[in-house]
Amino acid sequence: MALKLYTQDDIHTHLLSNKKIAILGFGAQGKAQAQNLKDSGLDVKIALREDSPSIKSAQELGFEVLNIEQSVKECDILAFLLPDEWHKEVFCSISPYLQEGQVLLFSHGFSIVVGEIIPPSFVDVILVAPKGAGRAVRSEYLEGRGVVSLIGVHQDFSHHAQDIALEYACALGSGKSAIFQSSFKDEYECDLFSEQSVICGGLEALIRAGFETLTQAGYPQEVAYFECLHEAKIVMDLIYAKGIAYMREHISNTAEYGDILAGERIINAQVKEEMKAILRDIQEGKFAKKFIQEREEGFSTLQKERKILQDSQIEKTGKQMRGLMPWVTQF
Repeated sequence: MALKLYTQDDIHTHLLSNKKIAILGFGAQGKAQAQNLKDSGLDVKIALREDSPSIKSAQELGFEVLNIEQSVKECDILAFLLPDEWHKEVFCSISPYLQEGQVLLFSHGFSIVVGEIIPPSFVDVILVAPKGAGRAVRSEYLEGRGVVSLIGVHQDFSHHAQDIALEYACALGSGKSAIFQSSFKDEYECDLFSEQSVICGGLEALIRAGFETLTQAGYPQEVAYFECLHEAKIVMDLIYAKGIAYMREHISNTAEYGDILAGERIINAQVKEEMKAILRDIQEGKFAKKFIQEREEGFSTLQKERKILQDSQIEKTGKQMRGLMPWVTQF
């Protein structure tokens, strides 16, 4: 099913011109969105806890910083650009001060879809989800372009929620590329599925398994690192820029033939069934329940797994190899 696509030529309202926007949080995404909105001529404030280490950074970039309670009292649009695990706590602290006609804006559907936030009926609730990290959101804007964004409307009290979402996405720069009509549910479920099965969980596990297979077979760690991790970027860059078919056309015949033979052995029927099961866990709320429990336990599993990964051989080898290639350490 094709999604409805908008560009800046489809936007004919000016609803944001007299609105004050509060960006709650000043991490990579919050910082990028705030700068783009400001450079697009909008009135942007940064809402932070009074002890936040980001206050100085925001002020140095010329932003007025408010505490979170002030932002609710003074601003029309409240953009929740905090980590998902903070949304519920922050919302509970501001909900007594919400005013009729305000807009709650999210760039990820988690807290709305799983019910961590249940907004009052007298506010708009919209999604504007740039499909790029904060660094890309900002750099593309500075180049006169913009990353693609998804928009959605969960609650339309004002009857202008759709137009507000479009204007906000356009102010981020997305109107110069594409703004797709979506929904909180689709964004949430597809985003989590891709993170777990493909771009994070799947890719990371595949790289580590490849490295372990080669080293356990007696091959040098340095060679295994280059072949299974370092060169993954070379192939991914081709796919990212031109697609899978283009990638196949620009690798060797040996590599392409091996791709055809081995691909279905790695991603076999059993793996595909596991991917379907992962999607069901997301759709049925099982993952969200586990994540919320993990949060309540102080993210003990995350901390343990981070330590295990930091101490792993692939990380030790990678640190040595990247030290020989200073041009790759750009983050």
